[in-house]
Amino acid sequence: MTRSTRRTRRTRHGAAVLAAALIAAGAAACAAPDGGRARTAASPAATGATGRPAPAAARGFTLAASGDVLPHTSIIDRANADAGGDGYDFRPMLAGAKSVVAGADLAICHMETVYGAHGDYSGYPAFTSPPQVAAGLRATGYDSCSTASNHTLDDGADGIARTLGALDRAGVKHAGSGRTAAEGHSPAWLRAGGAKVAQLAYTYDTNGYPLPEGRPWAVNLMERRRIVADARAARRAGADVVVVSLHWGTEWQDEPDERQLGLGRQLTASRTDGRPDIDLILGTHAHVPQAYEKVNGTWIIYGMGDQIAGEMFNYDGAQDARGNMGTIGRFTFAPPARAGQRWRVTKAEFVPAFFDLGSDRVVNLGRAIDRGADLEGVRDRIRRVVLSRGAAQDGLVMAQ
Repeated sequence: MTRSTRRTRRTRHGAAVLAAALIAAGAAACAAPDGGRARTAASPAATGATGRPAPAAARGFTLAASGDVLPHTSIIDRANADAGGDGYDFRPMLAGAKSVVAGADLAICHMETVYGAHGDYSGYPAFTSPPQVAAGLRATGYDSCSTASNHTLDDGADGIARTLGALDRAGVKHAGSGRTAAEGHSPAWLRAGGAKVAQLAYTYDTNGYPLPEGRPWAVNLMERRRIVADARAARRAGADVVVVSLHWGTEWQDEPDERQLGLGRQLTASRTDGRPDIDLILGTHAHVPQAYEKVNGTWIIYGMGDQIAGEMFNYDGAQDARGNMGTIGRFTFAPPARAGQRWRVTKAEFVPAFFDLGSDRVVNLGRAIDRGADLEGVRDRIRRVVLSRGAAQDGLVMAQ
């Protein structure tokens, strides 16, 4: 993680044009706390899953995924202001993502930080965020979050327990960290359309914090053999679609690094009885948008960028607006023609997004530009990076 100031100074990117529209959209979007969808999530044991889609009943689904939720001090202060100074309300700042997130059958986020004890919240370098973030995520329409990051151990085992407890209370599933060995080793089990979906999550490191004594399962560390074994176990347990969230890459680098490229090739090449073990890879951590790429027939998002973050500074100490740029990936999955075959991605899309520091709101760039915002340069930069590894030739399109 890079530095973010506690100062109230904000860099404004089209704020004057966006403010009124964002406030109106946020008020409307925050009205339905369940995101307007009735979703359920269950384990294979509860559903009697066999791993074989029912040919007559299986339905396709859309999956949306977004990048790092990283509440710096300025973000925490704004959430307090949005709650009228009494508590914290993250729904308004997330409202700009709701049309995409709530419109998908399944939506996955990345909760980079852990939650603190009552009133004990902080930003960089050791993050502890208000637990009300979880309610904001659910109100936006998220079903599950990856919780494995380099900040997962910022407040030790207690921070993990508070985070997962708050997500549970909000009705948001989670993968990547655990309060118990069973939880730490388990995927998030989700349902979408006619599919049972398993989400797994891992991080490259924990910023030097050791795993809590006696709790090697507290956070999942990124290792190829472990990821493949877990994906195969999820498939045996009934997963039709296996999604892997990876906190990886080099901060502030637009291009995926060699470890991302190498591990991505290895994971997408892994197969059991001819069927890929992993169906989608979602990357976070770099804090800038990175490329989408189809590798060995499987889509990889190397880095989705940040969804929520305060004023970001790169390694040179300069404020860098790229740290407030992001994407939402959206994939349409279709059921296989025969039981036991792969669920196919029939449509791949990306939605350019931006966290506007003038209003502290997530901005859907396509929609904002249609309303007159002067943000074409931000959108075009994101598009160039996302398509930099040839994804357009494999059918990836920009959407809003």
